Amino acid sequence: MGKRKNQRKNKMMLDSDDDSSSVSSSSTMQSDQFSVSGADELEFKKDSLLDEAVDALYEKRGSTREKALASIIEAFNSDLQHQFVEKKFATLLHQCLNSIKKGSSKEIYLASHVIGLLALTVGPGDNAQEILKESIMPILQASKSGSESSKIASLLECLGIITFVGGIDPEETEKSMQIMWQSVHPKLGSNVVTAKPSAVVITAAVSAWSFLLTTMDGWRLSPKLWQESIAYLSTLLDKDDRSVRIAAGEALAVIFEMGSLEKFVAEAKGSNNGSISEGNKSKEGFLQIQGLRGKILNQVRDLSVEAGGKGSAKKDLNNQRNLFKDVLEFLEDGYCPETSMKIGGDSLQTSTWSQLIQLNFLRHFLGGGFTKHMQENEFFLDVFGFTPKRRNLLGSERISNGQKRMLKSPNSVISKARTQILNKQRMLSKDRNFGHFAVNVGEYDA
Repeated sequence: MGKRKNQRKNKMMLDSDDDSSSVSSSSTMQSDQFSVSGADELEFKKDSLLDEAVDALYEKRGSTREKALASIIEAFNSDLQHQFVEKKFATLLHQCLNSIKKGSSKEIYLASHVIGLLALTVGPGDNAQEILKESIMPILQASKSGSESSKIASLLECLGIITFVGGIDPEETEKSMQIMWQSVHPKLGSNVVTAKPSAVVITAAVSAWSFLLTTMDGWRLSPKLWQESIAYLSTLLDKDDRSVRIAAGEALAVIFEMGSLEKFVAEAKGSNNGSISEGNKSKEGFLQIQGLRGKILNQVRDLSVEAGGKGSAKKDLNNQRNLFKDVLEFLEDGYCPETSMKIGGDSLQTSTWSQLIQLNFLRHFLGGGFTKHMQENEFFLDVFGFTPKRRNLLGSERISNGQKRMLKSPNSVISKARTQILNKQRMLSKDRNFGHFAVNVGEYDA
């Protein structure tokens, strides 16, 4: 295709740059002395506060449990709680599941976020698989009860995280994606009526679905079902809510990046060798797919230059324009957007839609805790192939002796997680532009 004439490189800067980069070498000796005498004591105090928070999850008063969950989220965002998780993994998981089953909407919102943080902390392995296995049914049931948008959105985001970390078999990922899909696009009988999902729920479901879609490869799906999902995403591009349009645009970008629509066009063309009726059907399917692609291209082009409506925030409008300019350029010329994000003193770069969607989803989920995980969580380092400065790893005075032992041990959760994610990435290292995705979007049997 030749060189890109005006290659646009998006640059993102996190506000939470590492302040320690400005510390002089003379003060480093003092901090080293402090770390020897006080770091373990400080870690003990933090563990005690976390123990108290977990104990509070047994309290009858809902407001007490909500406060405890909020403090646990804060602790997991501020530091990687490996030692605490080793001791209290099962207790924390099951108390959070109890909150999802019996708590208020706010408590469910908080508990589902804690479960997601727990999965990201333990990384791939037996514990992450247990989280997914134990959580999927309570999440499904809670998402169907009530209509509180923030609660349902949090449950769907949690499901995306725990499946991303703990989903080993393709069928597990498929089930989670079915739940997400049906939360916004259910297949109903003629006598069944449900409330339309809110924009918040649609955005969360489509974003989580796209997040898991980035992990899929080598599956088979009938063109009819695949066409159905693309057609639905196309309708979302016409919705009034900008966040819905952006989520749908990202999902379609991943789909096109994986080459799935082109694969089905080729299948429709190649199936004309059968009977006349089969040939007519395949020709009809081919024309429908081509028409759908043309429609999406026009929608993307319009959204990339939208003038903005009444009361629309300028930042949101710019985000939409920039996204759909990238999508349009990708559909027309095949170029993926390149991004560079500042993390501490290092730059994290992406060059595919799949990487960008994964990065955005994890950054959104973790909020202020993203930088800490990106610098010290081995699972994140392996997913993005990111190598931060040495001071952020074993050489950092901020990491406790217990954490260092965990990182060094070949039998540790971290080492096992590293091995599993590397094996998974090797399986997915084929040329994604010629891969294909398949997921049965039929109804998930609860």
